[in-house]
Amino acid sequence: LETVYKIYCASYDHALLLVESYRKDPRLQEEILETLSATVPHTGASDLSFFLVMPVQRVTKYPLLLGKILENTPTNTSAYEALQAAVRAMAQVNTNINEYKRRREVATKYNKAEQLTLRDRLARLNTHSIAKKTTRLSRLLMHETGIVAKTEDREYDELEEKFQCLVSSVSALKENVASYLGHLEAFLLPTPHKCELQLDEGPAQQYHHFAEYLQCTVFPEFKQRLDRVVCQPLCSLLDMLVGPQQLVKKRLDKLLDYEEILERKSEMGSVTYNEEAAMNTYLAINALLVAELPRFIQVALQLLEQILRSLSALLRDLAAQVLHQAEKELEQMPHGHMPLPSFWKMVEDTLQDSASQMCAFCQTFETVTPSPVIQPLNPAEERKILSLVSKHGPDKLYQVTSNISGSRDLDLTLQRGQIVALLQSMDTKGNTNRWLVDAGGPRGFVPAGKLQPYCPVQSQQPVMQMLALESSTERRRHSYASPEAPRPQGATFIPAFQVVAGFSFAARSPQEITLQAGQPVIVLEPHDKKGSADWSLVEVNGQRGYVPSSYLVTVPVQEPTGWSLPV
Repeated sequence: LETVYKIYCASYDHALLLVESYRKDPRLQEEILETLSATVPHTGASDLSFFLVMPVQRVTKYPLLLGKILENTPTNTSAYEALQAAVRAMAQVNTNINEYKRRREVATKYNKAEQLTLRDRLARLNTHSIAKKTTRLSRLLMHETGIVAKTEDREYDELEEKFQCLVSSVSALKENVASYLGHLEAFLLPTPHKCELQLDEGPAQQYHHFAEYLQCTVFPEFKQRLDRVVCQPLCSLLDMLVGPQQLVKKRLDKLLDYEEILERKSEMGSVTYNEEAAMNTYLAINALLVAELPRFIQVALQLLEQILRSLSALLRDLAAQVLHQAEKELEQMPHGHMPLPSFWKMVEDTLQDSASQMCAFCQTFETVTPSPVIQPLNPAEERKILSLVSKHGPDKLYQVTSNISGSRDLDLTLQRGQIVALLQSMDTKGNTNRWLVDAGGPRGFVPAGKLQPYCPVQSQQPVMQMLALESSTERRRHSYASPEAPRPQGATFIPAFQVVAGFSFAARSPQEITLQAGQPVIVLEPHDKKGSADWSLVEVNGQRGYVPSSYLVTVPVQEPTGWSLPV
């Protein structure tokens, strides 16, 4: 009886708000009055509020009535002690109802999720709020660092862990359902039935009908049912979880205030009225959560179980519907009744025939790429490459396989084909996907997946080894007292490069020449007749003309006479 009265009295104000909303609808109000006059005409009630207040008044009158009876009962009678117990019990019931109602009012105040803009949040800032938030933050930091022991409540901690697990499970289920629906729709996206294809009767035409059935009939029906019995209940369940989430969050804030006030009370012996109210607020929120969270979690789990059952039933129906239609289509196909070994043999033969046709097709349209025109590297680039070899050795040289655009601090921006030297195969955080390299001047990090080691040709191996030996000798020179030995003279290591068109260019005048992307060119003059470096005079297939200099790129050749460009 006490539980029923607690819930009723705590919800009394909300019930009055509903009655007030009914009064705004004349038609509904008229129906209510007709029902009251037909069912309880002797009461003369003109509104539902007349009946709603009766239980509230009755439970408060019980202690008064029992107390009056106790006053008129002789003390020597056997009923006197029973009446005393009844008076105490009803007084305790009223106290419990009032306390429960107060807790619910506190919860109603804090469990509303407010959608505030940044301007609204800034408008709420004042000296008091800043001081309170600072105190809470310092208290929380002391908890995390172990300076101050945190108030433990194992019962609440277990309930909060279950609740947070429930929240994450519902959120993950909603995301997974949406992802599954998107993947299923993407799987059915290639719709051959929407294309105007002239198909003869046979397997292709049957697949055409099957795809049309899946896309136009099965999927829309499944999506509609999924939204009705799974997605909408999940959204409603998530909305139900918002209030308790806010209350759990507010409980932590009030706990920090409670500990701070309790510590001050132990030092000073007393607290102010506002501090006492803050302590009571925490106790009310904590008691309400401990009392209500188990039942809330139980109800939410029941709803979640029902949603999962509905989802399983939908998936089972979808699989059965698709399988039934597929079996019908399979029976009409020529290989529908073939034994399984014969079917796989037919598939293997078909794939082999298709592969042979594809190879023949590729050979028919295969084009022979002209040999690259090898041009020497300009002196500045040559000195940079030789400097990298002498400093780090040939085994540390890598080539950029694609353009790199630095987006983080200490990242380098490099072009495809550029040569760098590896300094360290990880970054400062130990990430092996970012390497520290030397680009012949600037140093920084680049993605390891866009680097490929250089492999010098056989004729250059002795030179590379000699340069590596010189580099190691320079690094160890301070450790030896012997005089410097004369350096052996060897051939200079000059990587072979070529100039190609980085982009296609269409000639617009007789002085210009048309280029195709990747086409090798010979640069005759890196400027035009006026000396502008924006245009270059090039030769392509025996023809000469001007092209934009920005359309030309220098890349290593793939021939054995130079460096190899990665594939």
